[in-house]
Amino acid sequence: MNSYLEKVLNEVKIKNHNEPEYIQAVEEVLSTIERVIDKHPEYENLAILERMVEPERLITFRVPYINDEGKTIVNRGYRVQFNSLIGPYKGGLRFHPSVNQSIMKFLGFEQIFKNALTGLPIGGGKGGSDFDPKGKSDNEIMKFCQSFMTELQRHIGQDVDVPAGDIGVGAREIGYLFGQYKRIKNAYEGGVLTGKGLSYGGSLARKEATGFGLVYFMREMLGANNLNLNGKTVLISGSGNVAIYACQKAQELGAKVVAMSDSKGCVYDKDGIDLALMKQIKEVERGRISEYAKRKSGVEYMETTSADAPIWTIKADIALPCATQNEVTLNSAKSLVENGVIAIGEGANMPCTKEATDYFLEKGILVAPAKAANAGGVATSAIEMSQNSMRYYLTFEEVDAKLERIMINIFKSCQKASEEYGMDKNYVAGANIASFTKLAEAMIAQGVV
Repeated sequence: MNSYLEKVLNEVKIKNHNEPEYIQAVEEVLSTIERVIDKHPEYENLAILERMVEPERLITFRVPYINDEGKTIVNRGYRVQFNSLIGPYKGGLRFHPSVNQSIMKFLGFEQIFKNALTGLPIGGGKGGSDFDPKGKSDNEIMKFCQSFMTELQRHIGQDVDVPAGDIGVGAREIGYLFGQYKRIKNAYEGGVLTGKGLSYGGSLARKEATGFGLVYFMREMLGANNLNLNGKTVLISGSGNVAIYACQKAQELGAKVVAMSDSKGCVYDKDGIDLALMKQIKEVERGRISEYAKRKSGVEYMETTSADAPIWTIKADIALPCATQNEVTLNSAKSLVENGVIAIGEGANMPCTKEATDYFLEKGILVAPAKAANAGGVATSAIEMSQNSMRYYLTFEEVDAKLERIMINIFKSCQKASEEYGMDKNYVAGANIASFTKLAEAMIAQGVV
């Protein structure tokens, strides 16, 4: 790193010393844009990086609710409004016990660059709570969402900040949140939340978008390197929306998905995942993935007992980590490479540790970075916002076609940036450079604000 990058990174580490995920996200970006900074020494005097790594606003609040036993429970809520250079803050809400300020800031920081890559007018933000919806009744989840939105509504709006779903926040939670927002505001502002149900302003293809978009990006990346998905074996971690619809699109394009997982373990199905059965267990019954092995013969279930998830020990051509951050460790990366993997597609946010990513790149493995490869979800959220503004609905095919075009353009942006700065086939650097240069240009144009 040059001296300016080192100075900024050291300042970030000092100011945010108890936020490892956030420091990791900043270091991942800064470590890839040195050639841009060398080309634009004026960025230092303008404090471009110092402004980019500091959130415009960080909101923390108390979320009390009464559970079914009549006991008052208190959780902590967050909204990080990180950057509004190119549009209203846009980013999901995550309800999970692991949520803390570091994770919110890392996700918000990633979102800035991801949203810039879409080519759509949306800024970056993120939010959530350490509330765990698992094991809670619908009534408890409704009460929590209403309490959460009672505070959050002060800070959002369809031209200010537009949250969506993330881990732990699906159609049910978005519905409760939207209902409370509408109740308080006494107005129907359809564009204030995305991921809404189809009956009240949602978009077709939204739930499929992140998974579909990931596979569209992977198809383009492979094609640019004289490879294709047809006939390839695929590992997909996770079994939520992203993983399920990545599996569906990969199968449609001729790949064989042989493994999926949840937080407890993974299933290996050498004949290929039965997607209808997986959807029944995960989307309808909200059950554990171990149920899949019980209901289909010839399936192996492997329990997760350490940070090195067993799914990454299975031999395959392509790995799509779609569960959570830092799920692919250096050990897992080594296992994947030893077993002949040719490409990694990040469906989750920052699912590979920095050491794992560096190892993949060192070994010549193609890496589709999260901020580019999983941008399909937020891109389709922006399409949902535009439909709300128009008071008009697009068909599934129309939304899917727009999504596919956006993902193709994102890949081309990453490819062009990597080649322009002499880092051919390094799409991690390409994604960071393409988005950073766009943001820096907007920042200069808008003055010191």
